[in-house]
This record gives sequence, structure tokens and C-alpha cells, in this order.
Amino acid sequence: MSAAARQVMPAGATRDMTSETIPDDTQSIAPSVAERAATFGVRPGAPVPPTRSPGSHLPLDHATVRAIVAGIMLAMFLSALEQTIVAPALPAIGRSLGGIDDLSWVVTAYLLAATAATPLFGKLSDIYGRRTVLLTAIVIFIAGSVACALAPTIWTLILSRGLQGLGGGGLLPIAQTIIADMLTPRERPIIQGRTSVMFMSASILGPVLGGLLTDHLHWSFIFWINLPLGAVALVMTGRALRQLPRNDRPHRLDIIGAALMVGAAIALMLALAWGGTHYRWLSLRIVTLLACSAGLWVLFAIRLLTAREPFIPLAILHGRVTSAITIAAFFSIGTVIGIAIYTPLYCQTVLGLSASLSGFALIAFMGGATIGSLVSARLLVRLTHYMRVPMAGLFVAIAALAVLAAEPAGRPLAEVMSLLFVLGCGLGPMYPISTIVMQNAVKPHQLGTATGTLNFFRTLGGAIVVAVFGAIVLGGFNDGSGVMTLEKIATGHSDLVPAFHRVFIAAAVCLGICFACLLAVEERPLHGPVRLGEPAAE
Repeated sequence: MSAAARQVMPAGATRDMTSETIPDDTQSIAPSVAERAATFGVRPGAPVPPTRSPGSHLPLDHATVRAIVAGIMLAMFLSALEQTIVAPALPAIGRSLGGIDDLSWVVTAYLLAATAATPLFGKLSDIYGRRTVLLTAIVIFIAGSVACALAPTIWTLILSRGLQGLGGGGLLPIAQTIIADMLTPRERPIIQGRTSVMFMSASILGPVLGGLLTDHLHWSFIFWINLPLGAVALVMTGRALRQLPRNDRPHRLDIIGAALMVGAAIALMLALAWGGTHYRWLSLRIVTLLACSAGLWVLFAIRLLTAREPFIPLAILHGRVTSAITIAAFFSIGTVIGIAIYTPLYCQTVLGLSASLSGFALIAFMGGATIGSLVSARLLVRLTHYMRVPMAGLFVAIAALAVLAAEPAGRPLAEVMSLLFVLGCGLGPMYPISTIVMQNAVKPHQLGTATGTLNFFRTLGGAIVVAVFGAIVLGGFNDGSGVMTLEKIATGHSDLVPAFHRVFIAAAVCLGICFACLLAVEERPLHGPVRLGEPAAE
């Protein structure tokens, strides 16, 4: 630490930046705005002097930052691409390997494994360092891809997809944590905006690339393509991350807590995925899964209260900022996923559009979300009161949902695309802002755990919101045959206008809860210089 840095830091602060861990370390997080003001000897409400990015020992030069960002964005692209590239190949996989009834597990296995791995890898990166854990995740992902490509049976493929998901689930939270390690809080929104473009590209490119590879080569090439991309990511990140600042603390991994959390999440997601589609909601299988999940969540809560160093630090769950932004992300990102999944069904069953035109409506929504994320990222750098950006976006999104709910049917495609574009623009800021606020509220050595926890609850929110939307839609369609699927609904002729009226209202309620949570978030300054070509805040 430089002499200048020591002069502005109070006694004892230097000790906290060393590798010595106090016993209560997991019970506290970053100081509040008032505490920071007191630390620097200024009155509450006055501007706080800039600080270094958490964890940065010496500022990284621009070339090093660009090399690291390029490598981790390629790793993130692999994870995002794999979630969409498989869907077009499922019919060919079924014909090649058999087991048509088990094809849904090819997708489900990856999602379950990735969701379970997300908080685990975040915690591990705080213990063993970002570089080691990220390289391990990439290797696991590549190994899983090879196993998928060589799978001789459907269940071998499903198990291999689970292995691939374990690696893929570790790529996103560690990459976001690395961004927080090397960039100042005011620089992070710039990169977060760029990652939104990457995710949008992967969402659109995945199905197209999967279809082309399956039709013109072989379905196994959707997995073989990960080898050269993964190898490049491995080399790029392996070299660049050697210069990454580290914030090592002697942590202890709570194996029991991790197992309870993973088990509870998997049981819940299976129940939500199968309920109402594969099995009745009141069937023994679904009720048992829900009961097991509830029991495991209770045991996990007890473990959090009794463990010396719980899997998720209590400070992250109890902190006003961290808890509020986690709940906001749960509902907002869940709504994004739910709208994205049910937009094609809405367009086909209510508006009577073809599958291709429904795709244009979905692109309008995702394009709006990407633009909203990019614009908000630049505004976050310039504005002092940056929380006004996502709050204004949510207000606009709720208004768009109100218009859709008022009259779901009878609208021309151009009007629907415009409303969905506006809805996406309003929701777009929530992805970068939730990450920035969470990382700005915790200590440097808690960044991995906090980022992994946030991503876990985002995914869980998506599963729950999608299940709620599905229950609303399925409740509006009944042909007397018992269990329904979205495919049966899409080919049916039932009036789903009332069902989607309720879906849009439910989405607006979710965003209303998100808005209320943002009101509770303390607006802590984003410190540090901007070295990435963006103007400084006025």
C-alpha cells in the first residue's frame, strides 16, 4: 500500500487489508455512506474523496485490462451460448441416441448443474483466487463438452451435460468478480454494459448456429465447437490473470451449508419445471419435491445461524443494501426470463402470429433490454444519483405492461413490438445495476461469494417466475386431458386472452416489488477514476 493511501486511512484500516481474518469477519460488510464520510473526515452528505478500486494494489494498465476483459468475456460467451445452442439439435439427438421421452433432461441437467455451481464457485474464488477457480471452471466445461460430443447413449449425454453445467455455472460469477477486482466502481458499469451485448449476441446466435451445425454437419459439433473457443479462453485468461490483484483471506468452505443449499435449490427447480407440465401439481412426486425443498431450506437457515463461517455470510443476507438489491434482482431478472419465454406463446396463441414473426417480437424485447443496459451503464458513470436510472426504467416497464394487460388481443405486430421494446428498455438497467450495487456494498474478499449469491438468486427467481406465469397460462387452458404442456397449448384453439391479461398483471406486480426494494437501497458513491474512455461524472 502506498504512503499516500496510508495517510487517508484510519488506524486499523491497514490491518483489515491484510490476510489476517478477524473471527467476526463474516458478520460485517462494507461501511455505509455515513461511515465512509466519517472515515475520510468529511460531513455526511458531502462528496467522499475517491478511493482505489477494492482490491487493487496498483492500477492495471489499459492493455492488461483489455486482455483480461477479452478473455473473461469469451469465457462468459461460452456459458451463454451453451444455454441456447442445444435446443435446435434436440430432435436430431433423439433420433440418434433414442430416449425421446428423456430429451428434456438434456436441457434441464445443464441448468440445474449451472444453478447449483454458481454460488459454490463464487465462494471458492474467494478462498483459492479467481485465476485458479476460473481456469478450473473452463477445464470442467471443456471436459463436459467432449463427453457430450462422444456420448453413446441419451443418459450418458445427460450426465455429461450436468458436468458441462458445473463448469458453465462457474464462468459467469467469477468473470463478474474479476471485473470488480481490477476496475474501480465507476468503471464497472462500462464493462457490464458490454457484457449485455455479448449475452444478446449469444441468445440470438445460439439457436441459429445450433441449427446450422446440426443440419449441415452433425449434432455433436454443437459441443465440439467449444473446444477451440475454450482453448483460446483458457490461454487468454491464464496469461492475463497472473497480474490480477488478489484479496486472499483464510476462508473455510461450509460443505454442509453448500450441500443443503444446492439440494434445496435442485428439488425446488425440479418441482417448478415438472409441475403442471409433466405431472399434476398435487401429484405425489411434485408434493414430495416441494416438501423436501422446504425442509432443506429450513436446515440451511439453521446452518447459517450456527456455522462459524456460513456458506453465505450473514452480512450479505442481513445488510440493507445487499438484501434489498438481491430481492430486486430476483423479481426483475425473473420477469425478464418469464417474458422472454412466454412472448412467443403470447404472439402465437393470442395474436395469431407465425413462429417466425413471434421471433421478431422476442428480438424486439431482447434488443430493448440490451439497449437499456448499455445506456444505463453510461449514465451510471456520469450521474451522482445513479439509482434514479433503474427506478425510471422500472416505471416505464410497468407502464408498458399496463398497456399490454389492458388489451392483450387485437394489436398489430408493430405496436406489440414497440411495447415489448419499451418493456425491454425499462428492464435492461436492472442487470448491470444489481451487480454494481452488490459489489459496491461488500468487502473485497467477499466479492466472489456476493456475486455468486446474486447470480444464484437471479436464476432461482427466473425459475419461480416462469413457473408462476406457467401456472397462470395453464390454468386458462383445459381440454380435459389432465397434464398440459406448452406445446399442446400452442396447437390448441382455446382463448388465452384472460390468461395473458393476468400474466402481464403478475409481471407488473413483480416489478412493483422490485421498485419498492430499490427505494430501500442506500445510494453509496461509486468511487475511483475512469480509465476506459468514458467521461467523469460531473
